[in-house]
Amino acid sequence: MTVRIGVLGTASIAWRRTLPAFAEVPGLELTAVASRNPASAERFTERFGVPVVDGYQRLLDRPDVDAVYVPLPTGLHHEWVARALRAGKHVLAEKPLTGSAGHTRELVALAGERGLLLRENLMFTHHHRHDEVRRLLADGAIGELRSVTAVFGIPPLPAADVRYRPELGGGALLDVGVYPVRAARLLLGDDLRVVGAHLRTAGPDGVDVAGVALLANPDGVTAQLAFGFEHHYRNAYEVWGSTGRMVVDWAFTPPADHEGGIRIERPDGVETVKLAADHQFRNIAAAFARDLAAAGGPERPATWAASDQDLLRQAELVDAVRAAAQA
Repeated sequence: MTVRIGVLGTASIAWRRTLPAFAEVPGLELTAVASRNPASAERFTERFGVPVVDGYQRLLDRPDVDAVYVPLPTGLHHEWVARALRAGKHVLAEKPLTGSAGHTRELVALAGERGLLLRENLMFTHHHRHDEVRRLLADGAIGELRSVTAVFGIPPLPAADVRYRPELGGGALLDVGVYPVRAARLLLGDDLRVVGAHLRTAGPDGVDVAGVALLANPDGVTAQLAFGFEHHYRNAYEVWGSTGRMVVDWAFTPPADHEGGIRIERPDGVETVKLAADHQFRNIAAAFARDLAAAGGPERPATWAASDQDLLRQAELVDAVRAAAQA
């Protein structure tokens, strides 16, 4: 089965990472790129050999598009993902899917009603290093799990960047904060509550530029999260146990050729578990194509329902962090 995919928008992430990954995945065929300013999409035609469509709705109206990739600013996701689903298109949207749990719930319900696949491009969860971390934890490599620390910070952005515009879904929590939140879920499970949080706002629009959150699971194991737009670039997490500690650097954005490793510290010394390079953008694109190929009956596949629940839990937890910060 070949999935014919269209792109709503010409964001940098599409140009740099996602569309080149699509080109490497058998079963995915890039059909068209839509832009409100066709001139900005000309380079996509030159590089990827696909036509430019003038306007997002025109792309959704095309019969040769089975699915769409949505790299628009977060504040536009709810409208255009909903339009795509109503047009009968499967959707892979950039993270976060929306800016609120309520909007995410609406889109998940709509995808279910239409029998369509809805997925969020939180690509790091498709890198094999995290499977290895969980295997090591299950094998007792650092004893009993005590706490997780996860961080993602980037240097200040240009003043006109959309991530400083609250009406477009800007802010550090929605942009970089979602990664540590998802890492906490990956390592501690979904039954997490927000113990406390703080968001620091700045500028005339009062967008959040930095934040911290403390989460805990029913066993009392905690996750300390930090994120922001005014930091030395860093993305990492560490897992602290009763007999040792594991550290993963470049946890969320490793280049496709980055081999890296997992550093394990114990009283008797330090060990590095070396890992082969992995291409998380290609992996999530392949998973999207594979899940669409698996659909064959009147019922939505179980993996689609699991994706729905993942979307909902992630959005609910991000909302809970925001609410705790505002309390």
